[in-house]
Amino acid sequence: MKVGDLVKLSVEQGALFRAGLIVEFIEKKCWRTDVFGVKIKWDKIEPEPHAVVMINGDKRTIPLTDLEPLDNSLTT
Repeated sequence: MKVGDLVKLSVEQGALFRAGLIVEFIEKKCWRTDVFGVKIKWDKIEPEPHAVVMINGDKRTIPLTDLEPLDNSLTT
C-alpha cells in the first residue's frame, strides 16, 4: 500500500464497508487486548505501521494489518 491508495477495513474487523484514501503513514503503538490481555503495558510492545486514512472527510489512524487495498481496476 502507498499514499493515494484506496483501502477498506479488512473483513475480520467486522466493519461496514467504507472506502478511504491513504494520506500518510505513521508508526505508533497499538495494544491488542485479544492478544495481550486487558492490562496495558506500553513498554512491552513496539510501534507498528499505521495509515492515516481519509474517510468521509475525517482522518482516521488505522493499523496496516486492519486494512485491505480496494481493487483499483473497478474504478478505471
